[in-house]
Amino acid sequence: MPKQNPILHCTFLLLLLHLLLNASPMRCKSTIEPCSNYDSCNALLGYTLYTDLKASEVASLFQIDPIALLTANAIDISYPDVEHHILPSKLFLKVPITRSCVDGIRKSMSTHYRTRPSDTLSSIANSIYGGLVSPDQLREANSIGDDPSVLDVGLNLVVPLPCTCFNESDNSLPSIYLSYVVQPIDTLAAIAARYFTTFTDLMNVNDMGTTAISDGDILVVPIPGNFWFSFYSREKGFTL
Repeated sequence: MPKQNPILHCTFLLLLLHLLLNASPMRCKSTIEPCSNYDSCNALLGYTLYTDLKASEVASLFQIDPIALLTANAIDISYPDVEHHILPSKLFLKVPITRSCVDGIRKSMSTHYRTRPSDTLSSIANSIYGGLVSPDQLREANSIGDDPSVLDVGLNLVVPLPCTCFNESDNSLPSIYLSYVVQPIDTLAAIAARYFTTFTDLMNVNDMGTTAISDGDILVVPIPGNFWFSFYSREKGFTL
């Protein structure tokens, strides 16, 4: 039996390993994909109301159409003046947004907020916008040096918000992505089960090296397209 050349043997094994690794049709989405300024992004923001608000008031916070907001949450829009419908405090809403690409990554264009008496960067970030933005992000976006205890009334603040698309697919299956603010009682497994995704997919999409999550973290949650559309069908006509 001829004697094998160890160098050729190792070279063959390395080549075989390279081919196997690159033959996989699935690519883990561990980072936000690059895009051009001509691309648009359809996504959702997970938002919890800090107080009772009209649908039009919530829509104004995110500069979207109130009918689109109500429809995205399967709330009946058939009656008059539905924009003035009162949405109760602590209600969790999925806020639909369509934004273009900024700085080579997918994130939403900024919305705007006009300050009111007693507003602070912390109250705007953590209460009014439900943790979807941080006080530091507000400070940086508006070039505010020191964090004042109270902001001047009537300031027009830029509010940057998260947004993720991945070409509106999850491993080539139709999906829409929700930016979700982690709550104190949440676990990764519970979030995955709630939105009909997998524990592994959540970790991959968010580039997580550990399963640990903390209150206030923002996770990207892929919601399967079939679940999203069946949700609309199942909940059609639901009223608060």
